[in-house]
Amino acid sequence: MGRFDRRRFLVLTGAVALAPRPAPRPQARSTAAPEPLLEVRREHTLVPFWFWNDRLDEAEILRQIADFEAHGVHGFVLHPRVGLPRDCGWMSERLLGFMRVAIEEAARRRMTVFLYDEGMYPSGSSSGQVVATDPRFRCRGLDHRVLQGEARAPLGAGESLVAVVRRGDGRRIVVFDRPVDSVIRGLHYLDEDPPRRPGPDDPSQPGSPRGDPPEDAPPAADLLNPDAVACFIRLVYDRYHTAFGPHFGRTIAAIFTDEPMLLGRLREKATLRPGTTGILAHVSAHCGYDFTPHLPALWYDDEPDSARHRRAWHRAVRARLETTYYEPLHRWCEAHGVALTGHPEGPDDIGPLRHFDIPGQDVVWRHLLPGTPSALEGPEATQAKCSSSAALHLGRKRNANEFCGAYGHQLTFAEMRWLAAWLLVRGVNLLVPHAFYYSVRGPRVDERPPDVGPHSEWWDGFRAFADWSARLCALGAEGRHVCELAVLGLGDELPWQAAKAFFESQIDFNYLEARHLWEAAQVDTDGVRLAGMHYRALVLDGVEPPPRAAAALATLEQSGRLVRWPGGGLAAIERLVTRDVRLVPATDVIRFRHAVREGSHYYLFFNESSRAAAADVQVAAEGPRLWLDPWRGAELADADGRRLELAPHETRVLRVG
Repeated sequence: MGRFDRRRFLVLTGAVALAPRPAPRPQARSTAAPEPLLEVRREHTLVPFWFWNDRLDEAEILRQIADFEAHGVHGFVLHPRVGLPRDCGWMSERLLGFMRVAIEEAARRRMTVFLYDEGMYPSGSSSGQVVATDPRFRCRGLDHRVLQGEARAPLGAGESLVAVVRRGDGRRIVVFDRPVDSVIRGLHYLDEDPPRRPGPDDPSQPGSPRGDPPEDAPPAADLLNPDAVACFIRLVYDRYHTAFGPHFGRTIAAIFTDEPMLLGRLREKATLRPGTTGILAHVSAHCGYDFTPHLPALWYDDEPDSARHRRAWHRAVRARLETTYYEPLHRWCEAHGVALTGHPEGPDDIGPLRHFDIPGQDVVWRHLLPGTPSALEGPEATQAKCSSSAALHLGRKRNANEFCGAYGHQLTFAEMRWLAAWLLVRGVNLLVPHAFYYSVRGPRVDERPPDVGPHSEWWDGFRAFADWSARLCALGAEGRHVCELAVLGLGDELPWQAAKAFFESQIDFNYLEARHLWEAAQVDTDGVRLAGMHYRALVLDGVEPPPRAAAALATLEQSGRLVRWPGGGLAAIERLVTRDVRLVPATDVIRFRHAVREGSHYYLFFNESSRAAAADVQVAAEGPRLWLDPWRGAELADADGRRLELAPHETRVLRVG
């Protein structure tokens, strides 16, 4: 192969063109100090969901914790789950007592605990206790009725008038908010000990004949009501602190909140829209115009600009959720010395992540699969870059992903490892496997399966997976990301078309939420600077920027640093940013991430395909090269570190310098 032509590159740390010089000769490696990447440090451990889903026993809790540690797992999320007996209810003294046993044992073993904030999910209702405290805290939504002629607008019990509006066709509708029949999943089966139902061995798929045994369905709370959320915090967060306060910020590192949903899990078929009492004034203020005349657009496609106004409503309501839910939880955690983690409802909801100390997302329901377009296409394909970009721009060290949930009993170890690598190469640096099951008795084995830990066929060899994950999580958490390209996103929308092309061409990028352009970023003719990153080009791929971003975008466009996709395509990008990696011959199946750690450059490569891949590697960083195998924790012999050969789904790291 020909030598790497450095004239085509800039030095990434200084962005200065280099004069050519001969390639360095292979140098002998010093063995005086261990290679940092090959260390396995417990602070970068997997932190799996641990489903507490059956009658609990102290000795069994201690045995399972010891088993986790023996397999390289030094943390867990305490997750009460359906299958608990009724004498061990949500936030009961009995349940908290078992939690105390686990937390104290974790403290003794120097392990990490995340507390889960709900009696199943979605979060925010304290297993129905919020509504039990005050029925007015029940989840509410917007509904409407068509009025006949000029009749008065009748309202039923619990309904609150929003507005009476005339549609474009002359008919009038009354818009009102009301309590809705919405629930969350519960912790107890209706039958205390149900049998496993017969049926195909694939309960992860909707409509499976096996299905879920009937379970409790506590009422969902109104997360747009600050009083309801304050009640939730008192019932759960304050109670946790009273019970376990001395462990906060020590053994208990974080509290996990799980995909709070504006309308919960609806059990009625009405055409409801998210909202609460008084929401119209908030939406109008957020949009900058009176939304009242546009209320019909929430239900009728033939209203003028219905799609635009519908998007505006939903974005305003999500902004309200940030204010009423995420912000109070974040403030509470900050005041009590513990991190807020978890994830929002949508895979590209980057906006709410600003309120997380450990921003997160989740890969569930086989939304991402090797060998399919799902790895690069659609909103689900954005979620790893969503959380890693948010963490980077918000100054957070860690970002998380809950993965493998409801992938079904057909999940293989190779598929789980592929999902983890898919996340790691995109910058996720805290992995939350879904899940380790306390029990697989009866129907528990089919509840959002599979168990990916102690009850799996690969448990005996799990230590290699745990150590590999810890090595690569450490690189992501401790390394400084090297990247000069950003793709503009909105709080609830991240485009994927341009991103797909960048992945396939080995051009790395981060998502930049539009709000940063006027809140924190420095924008000038040389690009965008934010949180230590310098983006020399910003890509606009189909999203509609908010008006407040106009000035920053105009500056970038005038200096030629705003690229409208597809526009000039990859050629336009390559004129503006450093080509950090080039593979010869070109291949579209290898992904990479570049980080600087302890003075060395590390390039993580991942073969995302199911076929072997090989290429010569040119990189912008200079210095002696060494290939590292993060799976085996070994240095690899190579004359010059310029040849990359990857088996299907394999990872490898090139250290330079």
